[in-house]
Amino acid sequence: MIHVKFGATIGIDGVTFRLWAPAAKRVDVMLDVPHGMQCSHGMQRSSDGWFAATVAAATAGSRYRFRIDDEIQVSDPASHYQPEGVFGPSEVIDHDAYRWRATEWRGRPWAEATILEAHVGSFTAAGTYRAMIDKLDHLVSTGITALELMPLADFPGRRSWGYDGVLWYATANAYGRPEDLKTLIDEAHLRGLMVFLDVVYNHFGPEGNSLGHYAPTFFSPAETPWGSAIDYSIPQVRQFAIQNALSWLDNYRFDGLRLDAVHAIVEPGDPPFLAELSRQVGHFAASSRRAIHLILENDDNRATLLDPSTDPPDGRYRAQWNDDYHHAWHVLLAGETAGYYQDYPDPRGGIAGALGSGFIYQGEASKHRAGKRRGEPSRILPPTAFVAFLQNHDQIGNRAFGDRLETIAKPAAMEAALAITLLAPMPPMLFMGEEWGSRTPFPFFCDFADDLSEAVRQGRRREFQEAYAAHGDEIPDPVDQATFCSARLDWHELATPAAQRRLSLVRRLLTVRKERITPRLADARFGDAGISATGLLSAQWTLGENGSLTLRANLSETPILCPPGSDSSGEVIWGDRSRNEMPPWSVVWAIGDR
Repeated sequence: MIHVKFGATIGIDGVTFRLWAPAAKRVDVMLDVPHGMQCSHGMQRSSDGWFAATVAAATAGSRYRFRIDDEIQVSDPASHYQPEGVFGPSEVIDHDAYRWRATEWRGRPWAEATILEAHVGSFTAAGTYRAMIDKLDHLVSTGITALELMPLADFPGRRSWGYDGVLWYATANAYGRPEDLKTLIDEAHLRGLMVFLDVVYNHFGPEGNSLGHYAPTFFSPAETPWGSAIDYSIPQVRQFAIQNALSWLDNYRFDGLRLDAVHAIVEPGDPPFLAELSRQVGHFAASSRRAIHLILENDDNRATLLDPSTDPPDGRYRAQWNDDYHHAWHVLLAGETAGYYQDYPDPRGGIAGALGSGFIYQGEASKHRAGKRRGEPSRILPPTAFVAFLQNHDQIGNRAFGDRLETIAKPAAMEAALAITLLAPMPPMLFMGEEWGSRTPFPFFCDFADDLSEAVRQGRRREFQEAYAAHGDEIPDPVDQATFCSARLDWHELATPAAQRRLSLVRRLLTVRKERITPRLADARFGDAGISATGLLSAQWTLGENGSLTLRANLSETPILCPPGSDSSGEVIWGDRSRNEMPPWSVVWAIGDR
């Protein structure tokens, strides 16, 4: 176990600077002093590649770099703030200086999670942490209980989705200072909102990362779709990531983390990296007496990694984003069958499968993956292990135009999909603006240097060959600032009658969820689900020892006669079951005792 702390720490004798640089012979910390000068302090090397120096003159606010072998100066890879961007000096941050107001906050149970995913830079016109505060009351009044922020690790340039972060510990300079982020989280907690953070531990961004120069063993020969894999068999590398997770949870009081694309993480070593991260977070949760939730994105559908009930976490994760659920719905609503959507030729059956057992792919062969088997059996897990959504940043942004489902699907179909997604026992997630049916696009955008910008352009052209052949320059340029500006959420849409109707629907659905379903989710289990010969979707879940939740829906454009005996028992909490015929896109929920 590595106990050395990464980054700069403030003590009674000054600031201690540390850098793991096993390939370096000499490292100096270069402290910025008045008049554009630097003061050099030699760092002492230990046998395991650590360099350290305590500088009495350094304080909170001091700016510094590391000079490697008298050749190059680099930012601290564990910097907590970069006032001039990722290529500038790092700043010493005193996290204890912030005075928290929500001192009694301990989080909320996972069963209460209703999530809204947001990108800080495009959530408001100002695109800052502090600007988001003005919108928190809107989220609360909608029925949202958790705000999930796309990655905040600092990145090159002024605009990014965040998945190309290179300084994992530093809050994105484009959105504000560390204390601004803390204020946002504090204000959210005062309103009863959890705040989650998306983190990326499978790769570093392609620009602004200097680790390979002085710590080449940080990376393995393996490759991910986004660059070199990180070698978590190296203890220092493993602890760099785990300490980063703990830093977000401790210094900023995030209530949970969503780990991006863990299927791209190479896991050598014992215990596996993901298990050790979960256990160390669990130790922190227990000692701080806080409810902390860890969520995965995992294309491999590894059900054995999930456990929503153990608190604190002990080697596994609360839940996973259920891409299967999304993909089936997208095929049904948008009629698209290219790419990974080809694996869902029967979307209604797929939706029933996801409602009845979590994953659709539980070991079956995937056509999209050239026959490779994907997934593990998941029905034994509770439904709370699967985050259900109709849209997210990926599924909107990884389209040529970044267009939302709202511009593709019929309104009645969207409302039916929302009525199912927001009341099903799985924790639901909306993408910012989805609560009012926003049509603001969310295209991919970035801000790299010239050569890399052109490489990104060409990569997008290869990915969307057919779209470029049909539309050419109409497709947004990912590095053009105008593309980023087009993604800014248009809050003026809220004033339109259509937006008010949709928002009213979502609020009513989430009120029903809060009052009737959430209190009974602790012991929820999957039941039967399927599609009748006429196309009637039905599903049932158990709630505790005797409770039941039932769904009946017509996911088509034509009425469906309900056969005798198909009527759900219990009290209707949504929809109308008084007729023996279900109109197109109608949804009925009932709750009761078995």
